[in-house]
Parts: sequence; C-alpha cells; structure tokens
Amino acid sequence: MQHMFPDNFIWGAATAAYQIEGAYREDGKGENIWDRYSHIPGKVYENHTGDVACDHYHRYEEDIRLMKEIGLKSYRFSISWARVFPDGKGTPNQKGLDFYRRLAEKLNENGIRPAATLYHWDLPQKLQDLGGWANRDSVGWFTDYAAYMFEKLGDQVPVWITHNEPWVVSFIGNWQGRHAPGITDFKTAVQVSHHLMLSHGQAVKAYRETGGKGEIGITLNMNPVYPASDSEEDKAAAKMYDEYLNKWFADPVLKGAYPADLAAHLQKMDLFPEIDSRDMEMIHQPVDFLGINNYYSSFIKYDGSLWPIPAFETTTGKDRTQMGWEIYPEGIHDLLVRLNRDYGGIKILVTENGAAFNDIVNRGGKVEDDNRVDYLYRYLGQIHRAINSGVNVKGYYVWSLLDNFEWGYGYSKRFGIIYVDYKTQQRMLKKSALWYRDVIRNNGF
Repeated sequence: MQHMFPDNFIWGAATAAYQIEGAYREDGKGENIWDRYSHIPGKVYENHTGDVACDHYHRYEEDIRLMKEIGLKSYRFSISWARVFPDGKGTPNQKGLDFYRRLAEKLNENGIRPAATLYHWDLPQKLQDLGGWANRDSVGWFTDYAAYMFEKLGDQVPVWITHNEPWVVSFIGNWQGRHAPGITDFKTAVQVSHHLMLSHGQAVKAYRETGGKGEIGITLNMNPVYPASDSEEDKAAAKMYDEYLNKWFADPVLKGAYPADLAAHLQKMDLFPEIDSRDMEMIHQPVDFLGINNYYSSFIKYDGSLWPIPAFETTTGKDRTQMGWEIYPEGIHDLLVRLNRDYGGIKILVTENGAAFNDIVNRGGKVEDDNRVDYLYRYLGQIHRAINSGVNVKGYYVWSLLDNFEWGYGYSKRFGIIYVDYKTQQRMLKKSALWYRDVIRNNGF
C-alpha cells in the first residue's frame, strides 16, 4: 500500500436532494426554485427536470444497500427545505420530515454515518417570491428551518453542513443566471452572498444552543488559483479572482472579515453588500470543520473589459472531464496546504470531488469507467500527500454516489460511481465503485 490513510478516516459519497429524490409533488412537498426554473423551456439541457430524477425518495433503501455493499462509512445527503416546510416557513410537513427520519435511521442501522446538508440550492419558491436570499428576512427563515431540523433529527445526524457552495448560489444563480432563480444582477448576487453567510452563522449558533453533540460546518467550492502567465496583470487578476471565488466566503467564516482588497474594489463601485455592525461577528462562529468541494483548478488571465472582476479562467491544454474541466490533481494538494496555512490547521473534509465522463454500459453489461478510476486515484494520491505534510484532512466524499440530474446540464453528464438507467431506474455499480470499495476496505491503495 503506497497510500495508507489515517485511522478512522471517513470514506463517503455525496448527493443532493433535487438531483436524486424526485417525488417533486408528493406527500405535501412544496415547490422550490429548481422545480420552477427547470420547467421554464430552454433553461435546462433538453428541458430535463428533477421531477423523477433517481426516484431516491422511493428507492432509498435500495440505495443504502448499495452504499453498504461499497462499504461507505458516511453518506452526505441534503434536505429539501420545501419538503419539510412547503411554504419555507410556518407549518411543517410531517410526511417530509418522516422521510429524512427514515433515511437517517436506516443509515445508522447499516453503520453509515449521516451527514446532512441543510441547503443545497433548492430554496422554497414561496420564499423566492418574497425576494429570496436577497431579502434579509431570509436569514431568519433559514435559522428557523435549521433549528427545527436540529431538534427533530439531532439524535440521528452527527454531522451538519449549513450551506453547499454559497458562491454558486450567489453568482451562478443571481448574477450569471445559469441556475435558479435565474437572476442576472451582480449587486443582488453580492447581497445574497452576505445573507447566506449570515444565515450560516446564525444556524451554527442555533445548533450550539440546542446542545448538539455532533459537528457543524460549511461546504465551500474552492479552487486553487494560478496566474496564467508571469505578467503582473495576470498575477493581479489571479489575486482578485482568488478573493472573489475562495476568500470572499472562507474569510468571513474563519476570520470574521471580508478580504480587504476585494471589499475595497466593490465599495469603489458601490457593489459592496449592506451589512449591520454585528453581522461579521455572527458569521464568525466557531465551526467544527471546513468542507471543500474541488473538481479542478483555475488558471487566470487579466481582461480589463470584464466587469466587475477583470479576470477569466483560461485553459492550459491538460486533459479534461466531460464538463470541460481540466484535470490537475496537484491543485487539490496546493489548495489543502494553503487552507491549512491560512486558517490555522482547521479540520477539513473534502465533501465533493469527482468527474463526469461519457459512461457506457458495455456488451458484458458493465461500466468500465477507467478514466474516473484514474481521476480518483490521482486526486486521492494528492490528498494523501497533503495529509503527509500535516494538513488536517479527516474525510473524503466522492461526488457522486449516483448518476443524477446535473442542474443546467440535465441528465447529459454522469458523475456517479453507480450507473442509473433513468428509464428503468436500475442501478449498477461501475468499475469506479468496485475500486472505491477496495480503497475503503484497505483504508488506502
């Protein structure tokens, strides 16, 4: 074994509610922003929706059997807010809560640790109608929902994640408009980012007040950022892009302040969010871990015509996944080392890492996804290297357990280590799942 991982290393897999559950109108579930957005013609590849997805709502027991077959130590899932609170607030929906209770109990019965994400992009539509995350009231709505989940599931769920990838929620959903709710206003996006951070802090505080015995943190999508050349312009652009992508979210949570240079840049353009005097203190609640999602690295070129961040990601000729993301495993090592240095050796969970490839069932009825095995092998090798150099990485969750609805790409991209035939809902372990099973069994490779 070249790469032996620490004892008690958490080997897991991750999913998200809208991407796998289906049952979008069943048992009292309310409409969420992705239910609305995906039904607008032209918003999603070939007008696909998550109405049925992987039908996990009905097939969760089968999926847990497969998790056990792979040997997962932990399963990271997300809770559909609108399934529990159809209107986002007010009266809870018992049938929705019961589903997550059954799921968590069944995981525990099978020795698989539940890790629940409270928000993975599916805001109740009724709250979006009130302004969504751009409305400061969203902080209270989220905190009330989070506190309810802690109360009702705290005895079953030992790991909580407040938000998944708030950068994507803010800037892809509210500036670029490529995700729900499809808004295209930078100032709105920045205000959304602040309210997401503030709601995270209040939820962490609420968890502590319940006396929760588990752990709570946040998951950020983070890329190592490199200048595309040695030019001073590219170096400056890379620094700003790093603050925009990474530090804008990590610094408030872990240092209690927005990154100074980007804050000044946004203030100069009247784009800085409206904040109250105690907000930063609230955001800066002690967390038990930092979750990071990393798939690729960002190589940045300067472009003065781009507003308001004069930088863009360029390609460097490396092999790519089906998403067009370049494969550069050394990047995750550099990212982990840097986070360890910048944030005082904080405990890190890699809450998502994986790759989409054009998976095909061969004549023997198998999916020989060697390219995914190679990707995981190389990325895990670099995570192991970071651990060996002292980085406090305690767990790894492959994205994803199942092929699923990949947001704007619909069902055209497959990330799963389990193949899903969307017509029949038949599941099949890919070669990558069998490889991962061996990694878990051996605690290394």
